[in-house]
Amino acid sequence: MNLIEALQKFIIYLKINRNASPKTIEQYSFHIWKFVCYLDNELTKNIDYKFLFLSFPTEPPLIKQKRTNLNELLWYFDWKIEDIDMEILNNFRFTISEQNLNIKTVNAYMISLRTFFKYLKKQWFIVLDSVLIDLIKQQDRKVEFLNKSEVARLFDIVDTSSIQWIRDIAIMECIYSTGLRISELVALNIRDVNLKTQEFAVRWKWWKVRVVYLTDISRSLIESYLSARNDHFPSLFIRHNYSEENESNLSDTDTRLTRFFITNMIKAYSLKAWILKDISAHTLRHSFATTLLENWADLRAIQELLWHKNITTTQVYTHVTNPQLKEIHKKYHK
Repeated sequence: MNLIEALQKFIIYLKINRNASPKTIEQYSFHIWKFVCYLDNELTKNIDYKFLFLSFPTEPPLIKQKRTNLNELLWYFDWKIEDIDMEILNNFRFTISEQNLNIKTVNAYMISLRTFFKYLKKQWFIVLDSVLIDLIKQQDRKVEFLNKSEVARLFDIVDTSSIQWIRDIAIMECIYSTGLRISELVALNIRDVNLKTQEFAVRWKWWKVRVVYLTDISRSLIESYLSARNDHFPSLFIRHNYSEENESNLSDTDTRLTRFFITNMIKAYSLKAWILKDISAHTLRHSFATTLLENWADLRAIQELLWHKNITTTQVYTHVTNPQLKEIHKKYHK
């Protein structure tokens, strides 16, 4: 079977059988298409991988042209799935490693290819065995988090005399008290949050929903922020550097905060608080987890709150709390 045809069937499998999220499908598509381009860059250089899988009710001339190019590619591209061996894959890995990609990113490419060949094997095609595709050994994952003193300094540095600053501290407290991912935070709407019960549902991985719980402090800060707002936008957190005269012409997309904005905002406050760690929104998520663990929360409960698929992902936090455990052991085990 032609490699590109196999890739198209794989994407359909991800959508229908695996019910994978759009982001997951896009990542697999991107990684495997890079491999296709590596095999024949001359044929593929004018093709956008997204046109392999997207459909349009009406197609503009540019898209029609790209589809024509794709059909020609399917005709001339002569790499078959049975032609791919470990030497080719290892050469591809070496090539992308030379592009200043870190080990984690290179491994992500190989994981996508391994999943692809595993799928082909399940379809009874004679292809390379996916178990032969190993990964580059990495150092143990390092988790950057804030201790209690640093958390206090970060929140104390925020001036709450303007609506923007009330918003900023509400965002940081919301992440720290719930363990939200930044992508989940920016997608929140006002109607999603029940401040009376101090909880809300988060749509995760496209079709899964989990419940997130607010602390008294985070609820109070969100209430203060929302009471200071006087706009029609549905987003829970918005930008406020727009003209009120132009408000009626703005959409939700125009005012909804981005991941980039929130990450830079948290970094700026950390520098003001003289926190020398390179922190981000995810650092507050890590701090949420380590705070729970330091207060003897059950690891399985932390796994559920963080919505980790595997307990091994959550266990990384046990390493960062080991110094505290050592002190407790010395204190109580004489």
